[in-house]
Amino acid sequence: MRILLIFFIYLCGLLPVNAAKLAIIIDDIGYRLTDEAALTLPANITLSVLPHTPLGQKLANDGHQKGHEIMLHLPMQALNGKALGPGGLTNDMSEVQIKQQLQAAFNSIPFAKGANNHMGSLLTQMDDPMLWVMQSLKQQQLFFVDSVTTKYTKASDTANKLGVPLLRRHVFLDNDVSQRGLEKQFNQIIERTKQQGKLVAIAHPYPETIQFLRANLSRLEANGIVLVQTSQLFDDINIATTSQANPTATLK
Repeated sequence: MRILLIFFIYLCGLLPVNAAKLAIIIDDIGYRLTDEAALTLPANITLSVLPHTPLGQKLANDGHQKGHEIMLHLPMQALNGKALGPGGLTNDMSEVQIKQQLQAAFNSIPFAKGANNHMGSLLTQMDDPMLWVMQSLKQQQLFFVDSVTTKYTKASDTANKLGVPLLRRHVFLDNDVSQRGLEKQFNQIIERTKQQGKLVAIAHPYPETIQFLRANLSRLEANGIVLVQTSQLFDDINIATTSQANPTATLK
């Protein structure tokens, strides 16, 4: 009887089959009290938290308790010379310094399953620093999402060589936070997800963005798209968390 019921539901189109998958990552969390609004979004929204920030640890803990997947939003040196804030990786650091800085950043953000770069248009172009980052992630079974802040990024090539699970950002939702700008990008997210089958979008905890997502996420299901946590875009990989698997691990 159960099999017949499932078959009936499938025929009626109520069960998603081979649905397209979308991951939305909210970046830049950790400094502002308003960042807490991101925790009101559905649990399948991923939260990427800046290291060593006043609210980072609390929001990572609270987000995890609410079912959100947590990532480290790792500051990396940009071509424009903008200040990175604490925990940033720069091109004048040695291998030991980069790996120690990365470890300290992960230690500051509990439950992080992976990282994506904050800025990084300079550092992600550099062979050695990206090799050291990927070696560190590989050691702890963590994944990396390339925010693609430069078309010359070497993150994908380096990760592939070492077998580090890697995704690339496809669309930024909120470079323009006007209603028209958000709508334009959200429509692009829907269309590209349907075409590609899997997509990564990045957004930020702006009040306009949070309000827009609350009002429009329901459109995904109507378009045959399932909102998933970022690690669910990988197939059959073992992803640990620094805070659960080995809280005292040291990157070498």
